Amino acid sequence: MGLLDGKVAIITGASRGIGAGIAERFAAEGAAVALVARTAEPGTSHLDGSLRETVEAIEASGGRAIAIVADLADPNFDAVALVNDVEEQLGPVDVLVNNAAACFYLPWDTVSPRRYAVMFAANVDAPWRLSTAVLPGMRDRGRGHIVNISSMVTERPVGPPFTPFHAEHGATLYGASKAALERMSTGLAAEVHRHGVAVNVVSPVAAVATPGVVAMGLMPADDTAVEPLEQMVEAVMAFATCDPATLTGRVVTSEQALTELGREIRRLDGSPLAT
Repeated sequence: MGLLDGKVAIITGASRGIGAGIAERFAAEGAAVALVARTAEPGTSHLDGSLRETVEAIEASGGRAIAIVADLADPNFDAVALVNDVEEQLGPVDVLVNNAAACFYLPWDTVSPRRYAVMFAANVDAPWRLSTAVLPGMRDRGRGHIVNISSMVTERPVGPPFTPFHAEHGATLYGASKAALERMSTGLAAEVHRHGVAVNVVSPVAAVATPGVVAMGLMPADDTAVEPLEQMVEAVMAFATCDPATLTGRVVTSEQALTELGREIRRLDGSPLAT
């Protein structure tokens, strides 16, 4: 029996990186997964990875997955229609993972209005819309899990003096969007706790070598400052299978989640990472 046997999950940003890893791990535990992203086919983005490739990897391992192409930063994005589509194809949604994000590490006065709007649309508005769309069904069934992916850049700069990272840009506006997501998540957790729905937030404790992070030149030279993809994936798995009655409203790093819950890092297929 897999940890997610019979469950249906939506994972955004699942064409590559952390989202693709979460989708593969969920499928290995028996979930039927709906993958949401903009990149449908290989070679149509400047980044490696596509929905087709993630679906094929899952199906090759005996899992079930569907791909839904959507731009979550589009003001006309229809979350209700997306959720209805998933439920028609797979069944009621048990788990929502809001992983997709738009990130610009730029100084305050170089962030254009367009980029600002895209960040808040993808990082705050889309999780709000999707959560709102899945909640009626979760309330009716008395159980559900929403896991939101944040970032360590929500931490406030301490100073003066300030570190070069914060003095030069500090990802201020990106961090602000993720801070909004965290506050929104804890508030929602309080509102839906009585309905048996858990809402939690997990952040990488260090850089994860995803195609986006590598393309932005954000990988540190020190290997000790790099987090395995599997660590984030397993932390999300822990929150997707926790008891909503006792574990909700948390904002933690992947390391904290695994340590506190006594979970080990595992491969995407669920097997032990170390022999």
